[in-house]
Amino acid sequence: MKHVSPTTDWSPTWRHVHEFDRVEVFGDRSNPAHTAAYRNRAHEILDMAAAVLSPGDRILDIAAAQGNYTLWLAERGFDVTWNDLRSDLEGYVRLKWEHGTVRYAPGNAFDLRFPRPFDLVLITEIIEHVAHPDEFLRTVASLVRPGGYVLLSTPNGGYFLNRLPRFSDTVDASQYEAIQFQPDASGHIFLLHEDELAPLATTAGLVVREVRLFTNTLTNGHLKTSMLHRVLPSRVIAGVERGTRRLPRALVRRLHTAMAVLLQRAETP
Repeated sequence: MKHVSPTTDWSPTWRHVHEFDRVEVFGDRSNPAHTAAYRNRAHEILDMAAAVLSPGDRILDIAAAQGNYTLWLAERGFDVTWNDLRSDLEGYVRLKWEHGTVRYAPGNAFDLRFPRPFDLVLITEIIEHVAHPDEFLRTVASLVRPGGYVLLSTPNGGYFLNRLPRFSDTVDASQYEAIQFQPDASGHIFLLHEDELAPLATTAGLVVREVRLFTNTLTNGHLKTSMLHRVLPSRVIAGVERGTRRLPRALVRRLHTAMAVLLQRAETP
């Protein structure tokens, strides 16, 4: 992926997403905890995708924004389709493209027509912004071939600082329709808990294959630990991260802010 710098002709949208790229992938050290958390998630997502796919397999990256996962996966030999409602971001992604097969399908992914279903659909940090995550997941599953995969990442609802409701405890999710699809953490509606995943998957015709919980309080810089990223070597923070992941599962659920889930669509009978 090419590193790019703003020019005078860039749109406000390009400038906005570049601010995230600057910290998350281009090496800016102004917010090292944010950088560490983002790179943690990217490592898990790329590792989980590579474990179940073969070179040349087709991936749809929904709501892919500045396209980092799209580009990284293409560079690893996959045939990746970038998608986002903000069609103007296509030009920004093209600017960063260096090599690999990337196709572009801006718009509402669920209204588009693709020639055939995908081997994997990627939905990173999206489902927590949706009023009806069950319906959303069911629609995503329809874009996957039988035996194919859905790979999602989302904040972990079991994290001890989470104050948002569980989807499974909500009687009428339609009350949230007016505020769904808002960006950034302020737009989160529900945060899913690990024990909610299997029922959601079942309603979508999917099976949970793997759940990874990661990015502890220190790695994410919560509780004013972000300042420690400026004095502790990165290997120390990474060591603490590895240690907390080895704790009993009940503690892992409480101490980690992020979750990645691999789901598989049932084979055709």
